[in-house]
Amino acid sequence: MTVAPLAETPLAIEPSRTKRLKAATRQAHEELDGFIMSAKPFESRENFGKFVKTQHLFHSDLDAFFSNETLDALLPDLKGRRRLDFIAQDLQDLGLGQPETPAARFQANDQDFDLPEALGWLYVVEGSNLGAAFLLKDAAKLGLDETFGARHLAGAPEGRGLHWRTFVAALDAVPLDQDEEDRAIAGAEAAFRAVHEYAKRMMI
Repeated sequence: MTVAPLAETPLAIEPSRTKRLKAATRQAHEELDGFIMSAKPFESRENFGKFVKTQHLFHSDLDAFFSNETLDALLPDLKGRRRLDFIAQDLQDLGLGQPETPAARFQANDQDFDLPEALGWLYVVEGSNLGAAFLLKDAAKLGLDETFGARHLAGAPEGRGLHWRTFVAALDAVPLDQDEEDRAIAGAEAAFRAVHEYAKRMMI
């Protein structure tokens, strides 16, 4: 009796889109995390404020997605996942103004943006919310929490895990061909690069 090798099972051949995105962007993600932590964002409120400014620049870039009807129909509670206002409140709590921003990368009145690219960007921003639980614990050492200074790091009412799994299920279910899949990966990589560039500008 012979047994088919594990590599030939459907799961191994065809992992979820989210897993493919994670694998394809691992290096960009690790480089970003390494840079941000090297800037010691939790050493002081001043440093943390620089991190929040980085977040503001990034979230401003993709804010238009959260009011887009096409994306809203594909992804659950998309409008409720928007965090830019919380970031602005955090800056105000910290006595900081909003950073000067160039025109947002994606505009609300632009209906011609690439859907797979947008999905890649949203994968990055939603993944950052999942990992924010650890950042929130570090922010607490600076006297900051979900009600002051670190609002944008707060978890969803239903819990971070369920919030993420709901998003993953919807993202994995969007029908994309191989070319569109590649554009989603390119979008996620572009998002990580954008955050990295903003971090270099704000946190050095």
